[in-house]
This record gives sequence, C-alpha cells and structure tokens, in this order.
Amino acid sequence: MQREVGSLPLAPALRAKLVAAGFQTAQELLETGPCGLSKELGISKEEALEALQVVRQECHGDAARTAGGSGTTRKCTALELLEEEQAQGFIITFCSALDNILGGGVQLTKITEICGAPGVGKTQLCMQLAVDVQIPECFGGVAGEAVFIDTEGSFMVDRVVDIATACVQHCQLIAEAHQEEDHLKALETFSLESILSHIYYFRCRDYIELLAQVYLLPDFLSEHSKVRLVVVDGIAFPFRHDFEDLSLRTRLLNGLAQQLIIIAHDHKSAVVLTNQMTTRIGQNQSTLVPALAAAVSAKEATTPAGGHCCIPCAG
Repeated sequence: MQREVGSLPLAPALRAKLVAAGFQTAQELLETGPCGLSKELGISKEEALEALQVVRQECHGDAARTAGGSGTTRKCTALELLEEEQAQGFIITFCSALDNILGGGVQLTKITEICGAPGVGKTQLCMQLAVDVQIPECFGGVAGEAVFIDTEGSFMVDRVVDIATACVQHCQLIAEAHQEEDHLKALETFSLESILSHIYYFRCRDYIELLAQVYLLPDFLSEHSKVRLVVVDGIAFPFRHDFEDLSLRTRLLNGLAQQLIIIAHDHKSAVVLTNQMTTRIGQNQSTLVPALAAAVSAKEATTPAGGHCCIPCAG
C-alpha cells in the first residue's frame, strides 16, 4: 500500500488537499480513517468515507495484480471456475426445504439478500444463520463464527438463546442416534455459551456508522479468521432518510456493495443482507420490489463475481 496519493483516482481538488495536509501514501490515508480525514481536510464524513472507499479498492486491485506476478489479470479456465465454485462450503440450516432451495445452504463467498415486508421473519432467519454457521463440521456445518451488523435494532439475544439451545439439542439427538466418536467430541465444545461468544454484534445507528463499520471490517476479519458469516440486517434502512444528495447516496451504496463483494471473496465468508420492500409504480400497475440497496446488489448479481442470490420472504 505504498502507492502515492498523487496517483489515486480522486478529484484534483481533493488530491491537492491531501498533499497540502502532508499525506504521501495510500497507507497513511487508510490509517487515518474517515473521522480523522474529515477533520484534517475540512470535508464531510460522507466525502471522507467515499474517498477512503476508492483508496481501499485501488489498493486491493494493486495487491491482486502483485499477487498475480506478471501484473496482468488472472487467467483461468471455465473448468477451474466450476471446480472453485464447487469447493466452497455451505452454511446448512437443518431445514431441508430451505437448504434445497439454496442448493445446499447459504454458500460461502457469495452475497445472499433476504427481502420481505416487515414482520415476515428476515431478522429471525439471520439470527438462525448466526447460530447455524457454528455447527461443527462432523454434523455438516462449517464450524465458523458470525458478525452481525444491526441497523434497525431488531437483534434479540433472548431469541438467539432459544435458537442456539434448540440447535445444540438437535445435534445431541443426532449424536445419540449415530454414536460416532467425532460427534461426541464435537459436542464437548459446542454449547450455548460457545455459540453466544462467537457472534460478534455491531449496532450501527446511521449510514455513516454502517459505512465506517463495513470499511473497517476487513481488519476485524483478519484478526478473527474463523468468521464465515457476515450479516447486515437492514442494508437500506440507514439510507432511506435525511439524504438530500441522491447522487452521493447512489455512490455510497455502490461502494458499500463492492466492499461487501470483496469481503465475501477474500475472507471466504457468506454475506447475508436483509432488505425491506417498496412499491414501484408502473404505467398500468404497481409492484413490490426490494428497497434502495437492492438496485445495487441486483446489478452486481448480473455478473458471476457478484455471486448474489435474492430470497423473497412471504408472510
């Protein structure tokens, strides 16, 4: 990350401010963070976050090119892509109908969006997944950990306790039925306390906190390498109010979507988003569609790199 500030694809006026403030490399910008950069340059936190998103994406691209050795785009065959896809694990739910719909469960390295009206169970499913990602490998799980980013304040720890208790009991029934040594050994550490201690909860009360949290998430995941699930419960909620600059909102959402795609791929994790529905008024009819962020994630879904699956929830 020793790339010079002058070579970054930022607005000329912003680059001039960075140079005048004494910044020389991209690494210095990333270490300063959005709040510090906002104060140093006299710009808004939104502008600082947008600039840092660009810097991080550029540094990520540089790192990928360096890893490639020749400085060119990585080449592979369709067969290699298929084998890589099939090698990725799934977060099973112990609900055969849902696992079958998802092709085996919630796939790692992909983004899954859960859409539906309020009260249909989107948060409930996310809390279930935060428990299910920890199911030991001998029971068909991935034995991972979970990050839960809550923008609406809907996370209920009492409900998670109920779900975790039921999951442990279900695994105990499987172990009793099969009497296999690896099952019994796994249950020694797969407990309610263990499950709760490996769900990392973050409460984001506005879009600035959400953007900052996602921006800092790669560093957290590097320190917690067993995380295999990142939940953002209410991806569009912080962006639906108090936003006068709609073009800025679109750019921030695009940057957020791109960052989540990078996180899913680089950290071999499943990213699960929940989204509310909104009414789209047509010429002759109106339809319910996912709100705001879905337009971004759906655009990413048109390419294999997006790895996006949208699950509509009905009451």
